[in-house]
Amino acid sequence: MKIHEYQAKAIMSQYGIPVPQGGVAGTAAEAKEIAAQLGGEVAIKAQVYAGGRGKAGGIKLAPSAQEAAKLVAEMLGKNLVTHQTSPQGVPIDRVLVEQAIEAEGEFYLGIAIDGSAQLPVMMASSAGGMDIEEVAQKSPEKITKIYLEPAIGFQPFQGRKLAEAMGMDPSLVRPATELMANLYRLFWGKDCSLAEINPLVITKQTELVAIDAKLNFDDNALFRHPDIAQLHDPRQEDAMEAQAASWGVKNYVKLNGNIGCLVNGAGLAMSILDLLTLSGGSSANFLDIGTVNTTERVVNAFKILTADPKVKAVLVNIFGGMARVDVIAQGIEEAYRQMDIRVPLVVRLAGTNVEQGRRILAESGIKFIAAQDLAEAGRLAVEAAKIS
Repeated sequence: MKIHEYQAKAIMSQYGIPVPQGGVAGTAAEAKEIAAQLGGEVAIKAQVYAGGRGKAGGIKLAPSAQEAAKLVAEMLGKNLVTHQTSPQGVPIDRVLVEQAIEAEGEFYLGIAIDGSAQLPVMMASSAGGMDIEEVAQKSPEKITKIYLEPAIGFQPFQGRKLAEAMGMDPSLVRPATELMANLYRLFWGKDCSLAEINPLVITKQTELVAIDAKLNFDDNALFRHPDIAQLHDPRQEDAMEAQAASWGVKNYVKLNGNIGCLVNGAGLAMSILDLLTLSGGSSANFLDIGTVNTTERVVNAFKILTADPKVKAVLVNIFGGMARVDVIAQGIEEAYRQMDIRVPLVVRLAGTNVEQGRRILAESGIKFIAAQDLAEAGRLAVEAAKIS
């Protein structure tokens, strides 16, 4: 789960990480009042779930409260389009108005989960202010990584190593190490999947301040953090993805193709995306219904698939392990009973109770195209979408 920058900064401040003074505004009048209280030049920052805001016009400087109000009035209610959003962009409902900090130096600092190492990894770089992906591609030598063992946590010597690798002045090594320790406490204590400060700057007063902040949280741990769960902004998510989540179909991501896919298992779902591409088509979504033995989630998955006007065919690919194929088949039958589904349906079933599942579909009266294996399923789905 993602949250906004102003929310992330509020949490970081609770953990002793310095952030600029500021406030969030939902109107131009509120922005003007905050800017007047701060005095001097302020930064106006669109609050959206996307990076690349600066290049897209989502971050602007205002020399006065009056100018701040003008800029905010122009930003609110618009959609911001960046390289991380869809072509439609994401809505700007709020802005962060904060002190404009004149930086003497910029750094990157972040913690993420390294799936291969199965450990948190703290990353630091002297190339602050740039996308870390761009730094990794063009100047990987500028990124220093330290793996953090949960049993012992972050250690001061690790902070010193990172600070020195970033080229910090010796006078900043101790405060930088303390800041890193606080960031790790936040990351671990709040069950984050990402905690990022980009840039972390040195001010003219030789102080470290988090100019930007990003926190993502492990969805599976949100039950431990109801206060964090309440911070989620559904307007920043794709409407269909938000609807899918509300119906219990959490592993749904909308894509740009025209074949709706219903699959159990993330790996199998990824294979289907590749298979459709190799077959000359493209998927309209990633949808992993997981290990499901209730018809309700299957019905809801079909509601999501058929709500997408781009979908010209539906491909169901089920390999029953703990999930029972007959229950999936009952869910498909129920979906067709409840909805008027007119696009072609391609079904490939294998695994637990597969014969019962095939019999249920054969006796249901549903018109569908049966596939025996993955290659055939992909080819038939692409052909069906072309003639639909």
